[in-house]
Amino acid sequence: MHKANRLLLATLALVGTSAVFAQSSVTLYGRVNTTVEHQKDGDTKVTGLFNNASRFGIKGTEDLGGGLKAGFALESGFASDTGAGTGWPGLASSGSGINFGRQSEVNLSGGFGMVRLGNFTPESYYATADYVSMHNHDTGSSSDALYYDPVWFGGLGTKNKIGYRTPSFGGLTVDAAVLMHEKAAGTNDKYGYDLAANYNMGPLHLGAGYSYVDSNYQVALRALYTFGQFTVGGYYQRNKDDNQFGAGAGTRNNFRLSGMYALGASEFHVNVGRANSWSKVNDSAATQWTLGYNYNLSKRTKVYTFYTRVNNGNNSAVNVSNSGDDFSSFALGVRHNF
Repeated sequence: MHKANRLLLATLALVGTSAVFAQSSVTLYGRVNTTVEHQKDGDTKVTGLFNNASRFGIKGTEDLGGGLKAGFALESGFASDTGAGTGWPGLASSGSGINFGRQSEVNLSGGFGMVRLGNFTPESYYATADYVSMHNHDTGSSSDALYYDPVWFGGLGTKNKIGYRTPSFGGLTVDAAVLMHEKAAGTNDKYGYDLAANYNMGPLHLGAGYSYVDSNYQVALRALYTFGQFTVGGYYQRNKDDNQFGAGAGTRNNFRLSGMYALGASEFHVNVGRANSWSKVNDSAATQWTLGYNYNLSKRTKVYTFYTRVNNGNNSAVNVSNSGDDFSSFALGVRHNF
């Protein structure tokens, strides 16, 4: 009897061990990014502690054999200054509290590429604006405030998506996704589309992105090049807004240039962006510029400082409460990745 029990326990242990081995990897990861800032919103001044898109997530893959893999990713945002959950900061459709509003997807990948189902950030954004936002990973008060994406502003958010990523063809990969609104029965559905391309070859990195939701669109081109200790990059974006800003703002062009000089553990950053006036809204242009310095204590931890400023036209309210006011912030921060 005891021998049978020992055999049963050994069998159960073996089954459990096999299950663990079948799951190739499960990783807990995240970022805690916090600043002390002195901000000005017009004539209003505030000094305080601010979260810079802190997050945590779980991701994993399973090797199914024959080159086929299954994977998943679950990611939640949280406010590092209070501990509260945030979903995706600034995107109401991602919810609040601790949830997986930032990302929740399952995927299958192999020689054919990758098929993705669920909730994930538009790849057109990663291929353009995010790629050149080097100093603080496009987070916090110094993030790119001028980039326009109808996927976010159009209300669809990042959820209910079917996506596909090609294999790499000589450094070129392409992503495509369809976003489904899933409205109630009897109402008209509103779909979104997202396309992105990335080309990486040595020091040269090129990208392009396109998004479309309900007659609103954006199309952007990006380039980044590294030579010695210098990295320079930029993007150009063309936007059309038919119905999101009141009766629609029309069209406009955005530009952004960024640069980094690396010296040992130090990084010196500068970037400037310009959004021209919307064609149907006079004096709605805005300019944003940032100077930053990072000191890398390790591969995962850095301390940094920056000064960022947004200058608004009379009918622009980027980062401020009232149109025509300007925004600025001086910050000291710590970021730790795990």
